[in-house]
Amino acid sequence: MRFIILVLLANACYAQRLVPYVEALITRGDLNDAQALTARYRKQVGTTPEAVAAMSWLARGELNLHQYDKAMADAEEVQSLVKSSLASRKLDSDPYLPLALGASYEVEAQSMVASNRRSEALQLLQQAEQEWRGTSIVTRLKKNLLLLTLVGHPLPEIRGTASVWRGKPALFFFWAHWCSDCKAKSPVIAKLAAEFEPKDLVVVAPTRFYGYTAQQETVTPAEEKLVMDEVFQRFYAGIPQVVEPVDASNFDRFGVSTTPTIVVADRRGLVTLYHPGAMKEEALAEALQAVVAR
Repeated sequence: MRFIILVLLANACYAQRLVPYVEALITRGDLNDAQALTARYRKQVGTTPEAVAAMSWLARGELNLHQYDKAMADAEEVQSLVKSSLASRKLDSDPYLPLALGASYEVEAQSMVASNRRSEALQLLQQAEQEWRGTSIVTRLKKNLLLLTLVGHPLPEIRGTASVWRGKPALFFFWAHWCSDCKAKSPVIAKLAAEFEPKDLVVVAPTRFYGYTAQQETVTPAEEKLVMDEVFQRFYAGIPQVVEPVDASNFDRFGVSTTPTIVVADRRGLVTLYHPGAMKEEALAEALQAVVAR
């Protein structure tokens, strides 16, 4: 039965897309079928940019299963294939190439850390950040560097609003107007903000312009600001005393390639939590309780 399903998926992916199938298989923990599907695609279609992106998902699956040596080897293969393909194109000329390359560095670094090779992971990410400066993957590389270095250090600069968080415990909730995970998390943020506001907690919700909306591929900043304000009023206005700086450089400094990204800082301005992606309410409440109690 598994073979039949695999064949059907393989045939479908040529008419549709390979990566969503591989991603779905990896998400449910079915690494073997994901590997077989990708191998079949490469044999019949070739090692296209989409195939390389699928390979980066295989490396993520291996990381999830703690197969660190295999994950690192496959991540390095992805990097080699991407670099080979750049003889005739730029990295950001194809949507799959930067996705594959960014994921490969992320997987390799996380595998190194899990294998007690943290200093090597830092060196890998720092070198990659220099090598790929000016491309779309730099923010993702920055995120992974900050995951290893930011906690315990001073909060990076936040532009676009007065520094209302100085001397207070602060929660920074990086969001995007198109981000469904951000909207789903807003009731939790509002609840915790109300709970900890009497203990001086300040909530800052940085966002940025993207040049598009859920309805239009291209918009002007003025048009996008209208959408941004509408989304903010609908989903985030219930957060007590929230301030909303709009500045892309904030995202760059905090390595926000994933929304939401949650950052917590104490009264001294030292980061106590850096969490790309959605976060469980209990874990966030614990992190906030720790800073308001200081």
